[in-house]
Amino acid sequence: MNVQALQLFLSGNLVPGAATPVDLLKIAKAFSHKQRNRPLVGKGSASKSHFKLVLDAECCLDRLYGGYFSDWACGGQWNRMIHFLALLNQATEGVGLELVVFFNGSLENARRVEWIQNQLETRSKINNVLKHVATKGTPPPKIWWVPPAALRTSLKMAFRHLNTVVINSTDDHHQEVISYCRENGFHGLIADDAEYAVFNPPRHFSSQQLKLTYKGTLETKEYSIQEVLKALDLPADRLCILAALLGNHILSNQDLADFYKKINLNTSRVNIDQTVRTIANFVKDLPSSELDEVAQKIFDSLSDPKCSRFKQSVEYFINGTKDGFIQNKTSQPATVKDPPQNDQNGASQSNAPSTTGDESNNLITSGFASETAESEQESLNAYKEATANAATSPQLVIEPSNFQTQGDSDIVHADEEQTAPVVNGTENPISISSSGSNSSTTSPSRAQTDSPKSVEKLTVPESVPEVLQTALERHKKGLMSPYIHQILTTGEIKLPVLMEDENHKEFPSIHIIYRPVRQTIYAILFNLHHRLYLATKSKEKGEIENIEVPDIIVKEWIWSKTNPYTTPEPVKAEQISWGVPTIQRLWFGTGLDDKRRRLRAFLTCMKSDTQGMLSIGCVPQHLLVLACVLRYIMTFSDKIKILRRQELDAFIVQALSPELMNAQYLQDLQLSLVTTRGVQLASLFMAGVEVVLLANDACGAPIPWLMCCPWLYFDGKLFHHVLARAAIAKNLLELCNGHIDRVVKVERMRKVILEGVNPVFARSPLPVPAGIARSVNAGMFPTAVMPLPGGLAPAPDPQRRGNVVGGIAGPSPLYYAATAAGALGPLGGAEMSGPGIARGGLMRRAVPARGGQLEIAGVVVGQWGPNYGRLGPQHQGGGGCGGGQVGGGSAPHRSRLPPQVTSVGGVKFSTSRNFGNPVGNRTTYSAARGNSRTSPSGINRGKKMQMKAGMKKKNVYKKPRESERRNNPGRSVIDNVNSGLSNTFANLTLTKETLCMPGQYNGSLQNGQGDGVMNHLAKRH
Repeated sequence: MNVQALQLFLSGNLVPGAATPVDLLKIAKAFSHKQRNRPLVGKGSASKSHFKLVLDAECCLDRLYGGYFSDWACGGQWNRMIHFLALLNQATEGVGLELVVFFNGSLENARRVEWIQNQLETRSKINNVLKHVATKGTPPPKIWWVPPAALRTSLKMAFRHLNTVVINSTDDHHQEVISYCRENGFHGLIADDAEYAVFNPPRHFSSQQLKLTYKGTLETKEYSIQEVLKALDLPADRLCILAALLGNHILSNQDLADFYKKINLNTSRVNIDQTVRTIANFVKDLPSSELDEVAQKIFDSLSDPKCSRFKQSVEYFINGTKDGFIQNKTSQPATVKDPPQNDQNGASQSNAPSTTGDESNNLITSGFASETAESEQESLNAYKEATANAATSPQLVIEPSNFQTQGDSDIVHADEEQTAPVVNGTENPISISSSGSNSSTTSPSRAQTDSPKSVEKLTVPESVPEVLQTALERHKKGLMSPYIHQILTTGEIKLPVLMEDENHKEFPSIHIIYRPVRQTIYAILFNLHHRLYLATKSKEKGEIENIEVPDIIVKEWIWSKTNPYTTPEPVKAEQISWGVPTIQRLWFGTGLDDKRRRLRAFLTCMKSDTQGMLSIGCVPQHLLVLACVLRYIMTFSDKIKILRRQELDAFIVQALSPELMNAQYLQDLQLSLVTTRGVQLASLFMAGVEVVLLANDACGAPIPWLMCCPWLYFDGKLFHHVLARAAIAKNLLELCNGHIDRVVKVERMRKVILEGVNPVFARSPLPVPAGIARSVNAGMFPTAVMPLPGGLAPAPDPQRRGNVVGGIAGPSPLYYAATAAGALGPLGGAEMSGPGIARGGLMRRAVPARGGQLEIAGVVVGQWGPNYGRLGPQHQGGGGCGGGQVGGGSAPHRSRLPPQVTSVGGVKFSTSRNFGNPVGNRTTYSAARGNSRTSPSGINRGKKMQMKAGMKKKNVYKKPRESERRNNPGRSVIDNVNSGLSNTFANLTLTKETLCMPGQYNGSLQNGQGDGVMNHLAKRH
């Protein structure tokens, strides 16, 4: 329980009239019409007629992403997201509704405990998501929604693309948002957070209820804290005391435990209505609202350190109210310069010549030398070329609103070319105020952080003022990764949990994989090479005292099993192998050599400094980020194998697919299979994209921001679709749907990615034999192994594999046989036991060559002998029937052999049945036990089976002819077994004479195949 209980009390329909449905577009339209019709309206009234709202993006990441459409876990549908935001922008601009979007870019050490708790809750959701995907093979439900990797970065770029103002907070997020809202005369705030409710903004709207409908409405709910105060019968000046006693990041619930016992409040069973009303009654009955007297009554002694934290907590909330804002605003605060204007083509004018000194200072502090009008225009042309196919995709049309007023023709509608990109700015720029940091400087949160007990010694050197000022300005405008400002000022960053499974790791933690990149970025930001160069020069001059250069250590908060955000991990900066210029030259150098060194420094960080990367014919400019991420992953594979060959092709093919830009096609696309490996690979890639953008900003933005937009080269849903097809495609041409020109592009890009790299791919799953996939009814497959078009079944989720056959890891060959032979069909009480077969039909153990057995109702009724596949007993070591030295030539038709059935109906050589069921309840089958034919010796048969031997007519298995065995022994066994199958496995009778056939392993060594696949399938009864 904490102050968020007040938000639940406000939005949970516990107070009538506290949350009323509204239409923001209707409100904005009425406001604009009213303002335009006012008399004596002077020049510049167009901007004053807009209904302006501040949107806290941290409260509605899911809504800005586009809602809970099902495939968010696949890595992010970025074209679908940008399409939704374009519709939202079109709707708001059409009625004069102006939005300013705030993101949390502050480190907020005072809220570290709260952040860690949120990350642990997210980790729990991720585990549930991966478990659901592993067992169901379908997208997870929306209750476990987790922001896809790099979502905040992608949203910032999308808003910049749509000409919407974006602001990052720098110190205390909540205080800066409410201060910006009050200081710039905004009409309201869109957020769902109890702290904003206590601050009581001019108008307060819900962000979680924000919905853009096809009826042309932007629906949400408007909160009224006044109705809550009436329901509680609480004076307005005591609302901050109520919020403090509910607990927050300053005064925790542990500090208030004794107080809760005093008022008989049971915190073990939280009841929101009872909790809020009980504390409100206590606050209402206080004789005075003086903080000292209140603290004395709560903690019984003013000497208690909790009293000071209580007063800080109350003051924190007071500073966010209107009265507190006016009291703290002693002078007009300085403002950040306006966002750069745009020309008709959308090119940035941030580096255009200016006539005033004020604008000149703006260029120095907020612009990179690489961001010229010429480079912006070039990147704009490249963007239009890359998105040429997007214009042909169907567009969603929102019906016009029914609310009509006079003067609607004067409303500014969205431009027809909505997809044209622009830089961050608006037609009527809003001054981005730094009052948030000013007001929060006096807040208790800031005071606590700066206390001697909280201040820690920096492990990074101080940067020059010019670099710090530029980083601050670009950080506030959302033009730079927020990590850069945090690294330069505090030497510390917090890395959130990602969509990865810590229990079944096929590769290390994603943050650990990209740590070498961050280490080189730290070296660039703090001029490590230049410092070492100066130390060397000092040594040559004999200045001994200046030789040593202290290590540059950045603290990284990373979750792991051994360190679940308990302490930060110190990470040392690593020098680049060549003489990289200083950060000042990289950011502000205007020479041609500076431009080349910026790009080289970026490519060196990503281990992509090759000639092929600079070839536009091989790597188009909008695919350079994709190529850098994939190349880095492949260079990291010399330590840990990560990607498989078909997975590398899947990344490239989906980036070159024309469907990538078609939002309607991607929305209608249905995935037959979602795998945990695909989910984690998508998260790995998007985390790499965020690291690429961090490196690009650190090196002075050698790649234009338009070429970094993720919707140009990746879509998680399309990636999963291509990945499933790559598992069964015969070749790259089939994967590219027969387009040979696309095959050439994929081959070129793959060659560049692997240039100079010794490619070491992860073990690929074994291919699915076509005979099994075609002979099994599609209805027998569960959702997780649903066959794909073409009659072939996709490779199962790698989480279900557990065997290594012939040096190749992947799903067990017997997985498909067990699935088809009755693990998923109605064979009452039947189960296949033995090495590698788990109850329920899912393969989790290795399948050795010695074979296994079949059990029905606990009775062993069938066994199969050794299976050497194409390798033969000479490679496997021999054993069983067919063991020993086998010679002879090879023939193509002898290359694959099924497992050899040695007996049916016997109880000999029974094995343990304690395999468990890792998936769920044990699968039951409905087929009755049948009779089986005894072997000549009569030993492989149970007593009950012998008693019933004559009660039913037996289906005698026809012995194959000697000529058939001699010509095609493997094929004859398969055909005869399939023809001899009757209703159940019990009706199958094979004798050992059919097993040991001369020459059946001929040519096995030459083909080099591992264990074969069991082709004995049982049909349903």
